[in-house]
Amino acid sequence: MNRIDTPHTTDGPTLHGICRLDDWGVLSAQGDDTAAFLHGQLTQDFLLQRDAEARLAAYCTPKGRMLFSAIGVRRDGAILLCAPRERIAPTLKRLSMFVLRAKVRLADATADWALWGCAGAAVPSALPAATWSVWHDGVRTWVRLPPGAGTARALLLQPAAEAAPQGAGLALPHWHWLEVMSGVAPITEPVVEAFVPQMLNYESVGGVNFKKGCYPGQEVVARSQFRGTLKRRAFLVHADAPLTAGQAVFHASDPEQPVGMVAHAAPHPAHGWDAIVSMQTSAADGQALTVGAPDGPVLRLQPLPYELLQDI
Repeated sequence: MNRIDTPHTTDGPTLHGICRLDDWGVLSAQGDDTAAFLHGQLTQDFLLQRDAEARLAAYCTPKGRMLFSAIGVRRDGAILLCAPRERIAPTLKRLSMFVLRAKVRLADATADWALWGCAGAAVPSALPAATWSVWHDGVRTWVRLPPGAGTARALLLQPAAEAAPQGAGLALPHWHWLEVMSGVAPITEPVVEAFVPQMLNYESVGGVNFKKGCYPGQEVVARSQFRGTLKRRAFLVHADAPLTAGQAVFHASDPEQPVGMVAHAAPHPAHGWDAIVSMQTSAADGQALTVGAPDGPVLRLQPLPYELLQDI
């Protein structure tokens, strides 16, 4: 595979600090049937979720295509789904169609909560080291996220009226870069319905439970996993030019047809851009990859920060 030679690290304090995530929001679900309802709609097990653990989950179409991805945490009797803000309203509208007689109330709670991204030294030592662990510190809830470029990361959820957490500031583009380098892409507007969960490696980062019951798209997701029909995976890439979610990826062997799509992208703190792309596994063969057009900027593959699960 093509790889870049420049190490993806940044000197100084820029990768340590806290930033407000105004581009994220909260979908709240509460009521006696909350866990059962979400369990039947999303790719993760919410019936067995404990207060000390978060759930990465996706909401799919009947064809298994991802409409929404979120980090679900339990708080004060509710399950709060933290997700890109632009996907809260359409997901709330769609999920509400299936509540029927279930005792669950769904609401856009974005105005009630503040979300913060914490990196490096800003991640509290009291937060357990295991990814998706949760620490409730009074009114604040901390979630351990997958690290990015070797840097510890956490999501902080607190009531909107609370004072901002203390700590050094972190530039939002740097947070987005760490998010990209974690290898876990959220679903944003440009890539809605573009991917089955495994096309973004969600089964390898804790986003799919194959032992739970049915949910929309479950048959497609399970068949992709167990019948070996999945031909696309997520990869990390670097480019010298700007990258944007939704851009097509091309391979030198076939300039007429894209082999993949950019799922999530951010500028490197010092040089170029990095991205998560979902593409045909056969395209990771060392030949030239470009973005936007067959003669577009060159993409250079990088190693993923985690192993792909081979056996579920």
